Amino acid sequence: QVLLVESGGGLVQAGGSLRLSCAAAGDTSCISVMGWYRQAPGKERELVAGIAHGGSTNYADSVKGRFTISRDNAKNTLYLQMNSLKPEDTAVYYCNAQTGGYCSGRPVPYDFWGQGTQVTASS
Repeated sequence: QVLLVESGGGLVQAGGSLRLSCAAAGDTSCISVMGWYRQAPGKERELVAGIAHGGSTNYADSVKGRFTISRDNAKNTLYLQMNSLKPEDTAVYYCNAQTGGYCSGRPVPYDFWGQGTQVTASS
């Protein structure tokens, strides 16, 4: 099992910055890809940014140039630096860790989710 705990959400004015953190515990050696997702009221959960174990990244078009995802594998921690926040970035942000379905030859859940942290950018 993998436990993910997010922190760093809050309320900022539009144009401000926040940094989210996600600490992973448990079978962290099983984690390959990690990512941040968000869900706004009345909308589906969407991928914000993802990062592979080796460091390659991908971003939603709506956050490119403003958000930066990074991970510290030694500390088992995922980060999301969010700059130039807009009201449309307001959502609950979730940390996700993927295993691929197997770890050390045994089946495990394909992925794990954190509890979410609220980010609100006011206009």
